Amino acid sequence: MIFFSVYLLLVIILSLIFKKKSMFLNYSGDIHQSFSNKKNVPLSGGIFMLIPIVFFLNDLFINCFIISIYLVGFFSDRKIITSPKKRFLIQCVLILLFVIIFDLRINSSRIELFDLFLNNKIFAILFSTFCLLILINGSNFIDGLNGLLISYTIIVFFILTKLNLIDNSIISNQLINQIIFLLLLLLLLNIFNVLMLGDSGAYLLGFFMGFVIISSHINNNDISPYFFISLIWYPCFENLFSILRKLNREFSPLKPDSKHLHQLIFFFFTKKFNFELILTNNFSSGIICFFNFLIIYISSLNPSSTIFQIKLITISIIFYIVSYMFLFNFYKLNLISKK
Repeated sequence: MIFFSVYLLLVIILSLIFKKKSMFLNYSGDIHQSFSNKKNVPLSGGIFMLIPIVFFLNDLFINCFIISIYLVGFFSDRKIITSPKKRFLIQCVLILLFVIIFDLRINSSRIELFDLFLNNKIFAILFSTFCLLILINGSNFIDGLNGLLISYTIIVFFILTKLNLIDNSIISNQLINQIIFLLLLLLLLNIFNVLMLGDSGAYLLGFFMGFVIISSHINNNDISPYFFISLIWYPCFENLFSILRKLNREFSPLKPDSKHLHQLIFFFFTKKFNFELILTNNFSSGIICFFNFLIIYISSLNPSSTIFQIKLITISIIFYIVSYMFLFNFYKLNLISKK
């Protein structure tokens, strides 16, 4: 505990140094990066997350994959891997190998017909790979406002530990608790624009969260698989919805844009209130996090009931779509009036 406390202090000191020396900047000229923040902020959150995970996990092979996923994001942040297609292809290979080596197959969907497919090893491997890819990239998508992804991850880990669902044979409760404390510190630093996660931090958190959730699902057969979907419905649906939305506009799903839900919420509050940019950023993020906390907390009240979880997911998706339609219409009307 003393070592970890010293590490938290070191994170604060290094973050302030990186900020002052303008190190690991985010090159916020891209539209999807600069819509809510015009300042260059160090993308150091990922490395601060990587160090304790690798140090305390004590599994060489898992750590190799965690570091590899982090490096894909790091090279993206440094503009070394600029092609979204190349990043996605590398992710596909890494995640597929990870699922095969550690046999991270989803056991059951509690839908008889779909379970017949899951009984096929190849299909099960591909499906788990698909789920992890959706979560990793969905996590990166929602990391557009200060604290949004960090707060979401804190909520998920808190609920998993509260229900004692963590697979302790791989990941200890102590590690998860330390990750939560570290995330709280990173959240504070992120809110005040001292650091950001960047692609490296978003990929890392999405991958680690997915690994923890699938491991928890495999070792808790009495818990409905849809409870675990409830935990990550937002980043996953954000990704799937974004893919369909971009395909409908004949726009590449792999290319970033500024039409995600959190971006429209930010635009709405920017037009409605004359807040400072950082205040609107944090306020918009807080609204989304509060809603997701309610959804995830309600899901934790009856985690074994598939019907309960499906109803909750359905309500969440309907609310998302209705909100998106309203906000997108508001966005279009304001652009027209501006012209």
